Amino acid sequence: MKKFNPLVFLASLGAGGISVIPFALLNYSFPHEKGLIYIGQVDHGSLSIMQELLIRFLEGTMIVFVSIHFVLTIIFFVQLWKWLKEKEFTDMLHDPLSNSSMLAPFISVVMTLNVFIGPIRYFISSMAENLQVFMMPAFIVWALIWVALMAFEIKLLTISFEKSFDVNKIHFGWLLHPFALAMLSVTGAGIAALAQNAEIAHVSAFLTVVSASMGFFLLVVKLIALFKSHFALPGLPERQFLPSFLIVIPNITLYAITAFRLGHYIEHHHSMEMGPYFLIVILSAFAFETWYMAFGLSLLKNYFKNHFSKEFYLSQWGLVCPFVAYAVLGSFLYSVFVLSILLYAVILASMLTSIVFFFILSVKHLKVK
Repeated sequence: MKKFNPLVFLASLGAGGISVIPFALLNYSFPHEKGLIYIGQVDHGSLSIMQELLIRFLEGTMIVFVSIHFVLTIIFFVQLWKWLKEKEFTDMLHDPLSNSSMLAPFISVVMTLNVFIGPIRYFISSMAENLQVFMMPAFIVWALIWVALMAFEIKLLTISFEKSFDVNKIHFGWLLHPFALAMLSVTGAGIAALAQNAEIAHVSAFLTVVSASMGFFLLVVKLIALFKSHFALPGLPERQFLPSFLIVIPNITLYAITAFRLGHYIEHHHSMEMGPYFLIVILSAFAFETWYMAFGLSLLKNYFKNHFSKEFYLSQWGLVCPFVAYAVLGSFLYSVFVLSILLYAVILASMLTSIVFFFILSVKHLKVK
């Protein structure tokens, strides 16, 4: 823990993800005008006491975790810049079993774009009311990240093909490859869906399909390889790799939301009715995540009971993202499937769980440092 590891960016990623949950919940459960919700559309005078308390809590959560996200991002990028000059960087880069960790900074910085589009825009009415003015700058920044991440991903894949390594030692942390491409794609799909400028929308949609198709292909291939490798070995993997079992959930969430947003792009720019498509995509993804969450937590039951409180690995930060992803996708489901108080409670419970994990891990991380 005394040496820098890019997996530390999972902490800033988790903070950014938690800040997005309240925004998604408000956007898909609170009545408002067409488009993404912002604070100017919330009439606090017409709310009941319970509604007022809930919205204040959600807004407060956004403010706290947006702040944490930016503070951690700045700190970690300063550390990353110094680490890039060290020998450990080169060693990790050329190790196919560990270089997936180097994708965590990319995932976190793309999450920053989503934080701007969601929670930050929510609080800045002038930004929300003039969103189209920001579409070109957002597209340019995203496109630059797209080029950098795609080039780096191809480099890592090339290394994994050229270097020999024991495939039986792979673990679910390998899913950071499709995770990074999914985060990249979901942001591009958002730009494609929101942009009124046809050129921006079309180019964003095309680049999104390129990165999403690559990422989804890697997700399927790596899942097959991971399960095959696991079944060939006795017992569970080493403890530091166990939290990564649940990283499947944020992958599924991001690819489902990418497909959802591409559906909106098709509606807006190709005049097609996509209602049933939205329901199928979100419902099937949430149903998959529901049984996989139960399966993953059952595998981790003894780990939580005997080891979680006694030790700390950076991979434990991966426990925040699944609950974030489940809550965010649940917010989408709430809007397209059924307005159920039970589903709303599940979303809030997932958000609170992610917050609890975040602060527990923060304390453990600080003690180790």
